[in-house]
Amino acid sequence: MIDNKSIIISFLTIILAYLYKNNKFVELKVNEMIQKAITIEYLECSSIEEFCSADRELIEKAVEAARNAYAPYSNFCVGAAIRMSGGEIVAASNQENSAYPSGLCAERVTAFYANAKYPDQYFDTLVITAMVDGVQCEVPTNPCGACRQVLMDYELKGGHQLRVILAGSKLLRVYPSIRALLPFSFDNLPEQK
Repeated sequence: MIDNKSIIISFLTIILAYLYKNNKFVELKVNEMIQKAITIEYLECSSIEEFCSADRELIEKAVEAARNAYAPYSNFCVGAAIRMSGGEIVAASNQENSAYPSGLCAERVTAFYANAKYPDQYFDTLVITAMVDGVQCEVPTNPCGACRQVLMDYELKGGHQLRVILAGSKLLRVYPSIRALLPFSFDNLPEQK
């Protein structure tokens, strides 16, 4: 049985979460515990034509990379493209392996290659897209948790927000930072001396 206090607290939490935006935390004290909520802001559109030419080029590079994926086991082809701070574009795809955990997601293949090739530049914008049977998925594909953490490390390394575009053929989402997709990243290691 739910009491009135629980209903009121739940209602207030929903209202406060709605009122606060930009990944700000909302606090509500319940006895000795503090209930918190996170909101995530992002842009959403239905056409690649709503993007500037540089972003359209990056989306097209991710689609091209997805076509080159090696995914004989899942048939789920993912492509990623990163625009570096110097303007260069690095694109790659997922690479599967019969020893299943030995494969690697497109986001990590792209990030590792980009950092190896341009170690002194930061990642400016990342596009991720996916295909099945040679057809781009209609809705965006989200990166897995491991990829989110790897991308967060590169965002922190570069000292610059990594803008993320998740591209489906009929729906695209734009996040201002990878932190929007991983608000509680593993980034509290002690500093090296």
